[in-house]
Amino acid sequence: MRHRVIQGGFTLIEILVVLIIVGMLAALAVFNMAGSSQQRELENTVQDLYLLMQTASEQAVLNNAELGLLLDEGSYRFVAFQDDTGEWKMSGERLFRYRALPDWLVLTDYIENEAPRLTSSEDRLRPDVVFFSSGETTPFIIEFTIGNNTDNMHVLASDGVTALEWRKPGSESESW
Repeated sequence: MRHRVIQGGFTLIEILVVLIIVGMLAALAVFNMAGSSQQRELENTVQDLYLLMQTASEQAVLNNAELGLLLDEGSYRFVAFQDDTGEWKMSGERLFRYRALPDWLVLTDYIENEAPRLTSSEDRLRPDVVFFSSGETTPFIIEFTIGNNTDNMHVLASDGVTALEWRKPGSESESW
């Protein structure tokens, strides 16, 4: 009578294949988490600016004063027009303080240049976007991307008369 011996366990090759597959899945998960982290931070940054711009527009109307958004390389800040001196000055409100943008974020702005500026040519704090006390703004389009990747582009835009619009990736886009 022959006895069959059934061997249990795995071969070394099978174990190595499983370890390689697990390692690849772990690397893919870490890569995706890093990418989604930047996408979340991009969306949070755009949301912050969107809400601040809405607030600045409302404050301009409520306080009968002109406020402006100054876009610098890698940062933004809000300024207020001083009627007595005729100059733009940093806004005194803590809400409108200077804010830095992440290094990887690319901000591209398209600002309507023919809008009235309320400033002289010597004024060095001349804002890119003005929120007028009448409720209007300077027409603009601001695009936010991660590096040169335009697949996940967020857009803030206004034609100057209608409300500020935030177009998220995949949403229907209007032409301005």
